[in-house]
Amino acid sequence: MNTSVPESGPRGTQEAGGFHGIHRIKNTIPHRVPILLVDRVGEVVPGERMTTYKAISGNEPCYAELGQDAAPADYAYPTAFVIESWAQSAVLLSTWEQPNPDVLAGKVELAGAINDVAFEGHAYPGEVLEHSVRLLKQAGDTAILAGETRAGGRRLLSVGAFVVALKNAIDLLPASAGLPV
Repeated sequence: MNTSVPESGPRGTQEAGGFHGIHRIKNTIPHRVPILLVDRVGEVVPGERMTTYKAISGNEPCYAELGQDAAPADYAYPTAFVIESWAQSAVLLSTWEQPNPDVLAGKVELAGAINDVAFEGHAYPGEVLEHSVRLLKQAGDTAILAGETRAGGRRLLSVGAFVVALKNAIDLLPASAGLPV
């Protein structure tokens, strides 16, 4: 089902303009500020593909230590955050129809591997990262995804394969947590 047009359903109503905003994102994955790095979801075809967006602001914590004399290149958005933002988009696609915003309950998302990653540029405050994610294969609770990130029409990142596995939260808690097994 393509949900790129507004519709209502059991998981909420799509916002104006055909996008899902922060409310739906936070009700789908457990990421929270300051590490929640996806602002909105555009096109969604569950089980196939998704487009998400992350606006870069000069007020982000990664720029807090830059002094008045920082060079323009110092404002390049960290590549680790570009990867994390894309990976959160991949998790959103893989869990879109079975959301779990609570990392301590249900099935939680684990990153298994990321392969064939290429960086081709940087993004800066004022730009918007556009993540494209596509599902390559689903096998039970494991998904393999691929895609890219663009900003201002330039490709910044390409990912050949990213593995997301869902595991029961209870299985991941330490034995000393005192919970019944």
